Amino acid sequence: MLNTETIQSLIDSGEGYNVEFKVRVPSKVRELTEEICAFANADGGYLLIGVDDNGQVVDTNLENDKRSAIQGSISEISPALHCELYSVNIVNKTVWVIDVPSGKDKPYIFSGSIYVREGANSQKLRTAEEMRSFFQECNKIFFDHIPCHWFNIYTDADEQMIKDFRTEAKLSPSTPDKQIFENLELFTENGTAKNGAAMFFGKQPERKFPHATTRCVLFKGTNKVYIIDDKTFGGSLYQQYLQAIAWLESKLQVAYKIEGTGPREEIWEIPLTVFKEAIINALSHRDYYEQGASIMIEMFDDRVEISNPGGLLPVVAKDFGHKSMTRNPLIFSLFTRMHLVERVASGIPRMQEAMREANLPEPEFHTEGMFTAVFKRQISNSANYDTVNGIVNGIVNDIVNDIVNDIVNDTINENEQAILNLLVTTPGLNASEISKHINKSLRTTMRYIKILQDKGLIKFKGAPKTGGYYILI
Repeated sequence: MLNTETIQSLIDSGEGYNVEFKVRVPSKVRELTEEICAFANADGGYLLIGVDDNGQVVDTNLENDKRSAIQGSISEISPALHCELYSVNIVNKTVWVIDVPSGKDKPYIFSGSIYVREGANSQKLRTAEEMRSFFQECNKIFFDHIPCHWFNIYTDADEQMIKDFRTEAKLSPSTPDKQIFENLELFTENGTAKNGAAMFFGKQPERKFPHATTRCVLFKGTNKVYIIDDKTFGGSLYQQYLQAIAWLESKLQVAYKIEGTGPREEIWEIPLTVFKEAIINALSHRDYYEQGASIMIEMFDDRVEISNPGGLLPVVAKDFGHKSMTRNPLIFSLFTRMHLVERVASGIPRMQEAMREANLPEPEFHTEGMFTAVFKRQISNSANYDTVNGIVNGIVNDIVNDIVNDIVNDTINENEQAILNLLVTTPGLNASEISKHINKSLRTTMRYIKILQDKGLIKFKGAPKTGGYYILI
């Protein structure tokens, strides 16, 4: 039985792989039992009744008939599963706890179905084939659950990574690290840290897991003959995610859209959100037992490919894009807690939707042996992209401002800067068009244009009636 302090700590840490909140007992008690069955088929967990999704204790009371209904429903789980049901007082409010052990006689079945825990959610395996496939896969120990004897999280962890996790997971600053680590189930039963803890919080986990890295390669052309850039990123899995995204941003083409005097909008040739989804999926779902390959991000002239070792699990293959199951539930749960995973099984549909909204082909997925997501590039040959690339050589974050400042020693005012930024993304505009974009009168706009011409930063090209202004830096 957990004490009040431990329950409060679980609440502060939020829902996750081992914790589920319920405001009250649902009208169909079986909904609770499904969650309990899922916990038993995983690492166990705690179902807290009287806590809302935001971690607020709302108080609840379980009469004898409801407690009997819960116990009666739990008794329908086969093989028999013993769970503790008790109440705890939190700030003068009552929270009921269902303490579910990690079952030793898996699989546990409720109403003819198996329920499994996936991140912070539970899902049902519906067919006998799915059940057989799932437990064939689960007969081997999850790689991220294996004891990692060389890693001491209190001395070997990256302190910045712990701070980042606290921030992104919105954890209470008063909760001790030790309590957070325990709530996240980072230790085995004998107190040894798990592999997943080392890969997620370790300073240089690639020293012991050389395959747990992300390699980014830029090729010239559409095949793998000429390599332009080749980087391998190690460190914690979250750091690999950040570094991979930064590498992609440095290589992808981007245009800027400026309306009025507001901040410019970045328009990437491929939406960055699809890469964020794909990289998190690769880090969470890859087969870490496969030590002969790392996660690969390969960029060609016509496409970007993101691959990870391990094809789809059989259960997922039958309903690809709608069902999710991970080889690494601890790692997946940690990314979920950092709010980098929105909903289970939603990553593929979100990538497809983002590509459609950008008027790009939907991603292709190859699932044999390696899981590969392919995103087609449709590089524009318009002056917009040509000018951006010619000026910034693929480095897009505020570089135009830096160049201008270097040339004119900070003598450019904000209206002149707005014109320069506009001509970077939309070269060839005439004075009337520029005045509409920067929301100034034509007379005022012409004055700024004249100043920029005198400084040798822009030039008018073409016929007087059909030509426009172009940036020279």
